[in-house]
Amino acid sequence: MSETTLIDRAVLRLSGEEVRPFLQGLITQDVLTLKDGEPRWGGLLTAQGKALFDFLLWADGADMLIDCEGAQAEALARRLSLYRLRRKIDIGRDEALAVQWSLAAADKPLEPRLPQLGHRWLAPADGAGPDHAALWRAHRLSLGVTEGVAELGSDQTLWLEANAGELNGVDFKKGCYVGQENTARMHYRSKVNRRLVVVPMEQADAKRQRLALPDLGLSIEHRRVEDLAGLDLPDWLAAAISAAPVEG
Repeated sequence: MSETTLIDRAVLRLSGEEVRPFLQGLITQDVLTLKDGEPRWGGLLTAQGKALFDFLLWADGADMLIDCEGAQAEALARRLSLYRLRRKIDIGRDEALAVQWSLAAADKPLEPRLPQLGHRWLAPADGAGPDHAALWRAHRLSLGVTEGVAELGSDQTLWLEANAGELNGVDFKKGCYVGQENTARMHYRSKVNRRLVVVPMEQADAKRQRLALPDLGLSIEHRRVEDLAGLDLPDWLAAAISAAPVEG
């Protein structure tokens, strides 16, 4: 297998007696049922349900591992530490592990957001450079999947507007977490009125643009659902939007 490390990602390790209950009350995913080798995508939100950080969660025995944006790892660790209070939980980077990705690694876990994203796992870093991270970014965005602060924003995009419902980023059956009230209300009332979308540059709307990617010929935009007609959207998102109830 060729080199597979994503050098722009980092791994946080959380260890201690109450790690799972601690995270369970904070993030959008159910970690009490998380098993080794079965990652889940989730987020840490504001009280209003807007994305602060997104990440993949991994179980490692009694510990929890967070596969996160490298540039945001320290900020995420600090944010989690604010909630720790007096719990005996250690939070820090695990320098022995790195995030790996490949389209041709059938023996590794599938990406939990979309199977088409390929395979993802944690292992010691190899010699992969920035070209591999760029390949992952291009492939991910070609499928309309956004991630990270540059694309989702920080305290800018409601979690369900970031397509977390369609990309398995929230467990609607778990108990309370930060931002749960508004997120659940939007879901059960089918009130996701805007979407974060990736469109070809020729379909870009400067007023709705979150991030321009001229190297990929793509634009990431935050648009009202009624303004999405006629856009080249990925099949998974087009199907979700067409299935949503129409108000009126």
